[in-house]
Amino acid sequence: MKQYSKYKDSGIEWLGKVPEHWEIGRLGTWFIERRTKVSDKEYEPLSVTKNGILPQLESAAKTNDGDNRKLVLKGDYVINSRSDRKGSSGLSSLDGSVSLINIVIQPTNINPQFCEYLFKSEAFVEEYYRNGHGIVADLWTTRYDEMKNISIVFPPLSEQQAIADFLDAKCEQIDRAVAQKERVIELLNERRQIIVQRAVTRGLNPNTPLKDSGIDWIGQIPEHWEVKRLKNNFTFGKGLNITKENLQEKGIPVINYGQVHSKQNNGVCVSENIIKYVDDKYLTTDPKCLVQKNDFIFADTSEDIEGVGNCAYIDIDETIFAGYHTIILHAKNSCSNKYLAFLFLTNCWRSQLRKLVSGIKVYSITQSILNQASILVPPLSEQQAIADYLDGVNEKIDRAINIKSEEITRMKEYRQTLINSVVTGKVKIE
Repeated sequence: MKQYSKYKDSGIEWLGKVPEHWEIGRLGTWFIERRTKVSDKEYEPLSVTKNGILPQLESAAKTNDGDNRKLVLKGDYVINSRSDRKGSSGLSSLDGSVSLINIVIQPTNINPQFCEYLFKSEAFVEEYYRNGHGIVADLWTTRYDEMKNISIVFPPLSEQQAIADFLDAKCEQIDRAVAQKERVIELLNERRQIIVQRAVTRGLNPNTPLKDSGIDWIGQIPEHWEVKRLKNNFTFGKGLNITKENLQEKGIPVINYGQVHSKQNNGVCVSENIIKYVDDKYLTTDPKCLVQKNDFIFADTSEDIEGVGNCAYIDIDETIFAGYHTIILHAKNSCSNKYLAFLFLTNCWRSQLRKLVSGIKVYSITQSILNQASILVPPLSEQQAIADYLDGVNEKIDRAINIKSEEITRMKEYRQTLINSVVTGKVKIE
């Protein structure tokens, strides 16, 4: 992309050199703060997110102070003042109300779409919080009195519109390409689920004679396989009675409820990304909460039905604790349970748990529920063959997903770089 023919030094660190004909001034020159207090009974509650201004999300923290909110009118720009909500802002297409921690400003003599791209740029986001105040980073706040004094730069109105139109078109192209790659990742994961479910319920030989399992969630299985209760292979235990406050930077590894539900947990091996740590005093006080190789750690609650049955498989011979809100399945023998780890990933196996769990927003998984679950038991040699085959499938699919994920990351980085460069005049649009 081209540059402008002439530049001038803005005298502002975050802007650097800007096109000579662009205007530099204080942010407050182009905006009026809206501080009207309203009730969420009169004006629909809105959420201020990184994806813009939306009707209040179900997950949003609710308060009893619904009469003490700020008015937002269509066309206002709303930005969260707290640093732990970095990038949460947007131009509102709705009338409504937001919590008092948000700043509501009305654009004047400025193209609203251009201003949205400017305020969403990484450079401005950092400058916005740099002008704030607080004790520590996660309690940092920027008030409008501080925001309005930030120096910004604006091209003529006609050029603002051209820049907004250009970025609309470019960002739409990038977003569409990202969505296509995300869809490929979804399809790869769906393919993984199909392959895993087929292998753990029918085996690897398509010509194997089948029999009726007598279980509604599975139907027919190879005739030489057995159906057993989960309790035949495992004894049950509970994780440490601790909280997040008991975790520390170093010590004895522990896998808690949160790590079991983490996207970093693939369910079939222990990743360093799901390990936290606790004090070694628990080796003396709570040795029953230790897990061994071939054990499982199940989360005892889930915030959605899809998470019912999430577990971590211990495939390493190291000292590890099961942490808070977890159920331990101690293996009764020393054989590998990798086959069962793959079985536990399938929707058909989890369906029997989902029928028994209780809850509305939070689903509880108890030892009693797990105790009633059935498992399929092929011969040990076949279990190992299935696990080895699925390890290979996982490796190939993970490699393909990683490639797509890296492409998505690069495209999102390019999107942000493009926005930064265009709204600060570092490059000229054609």
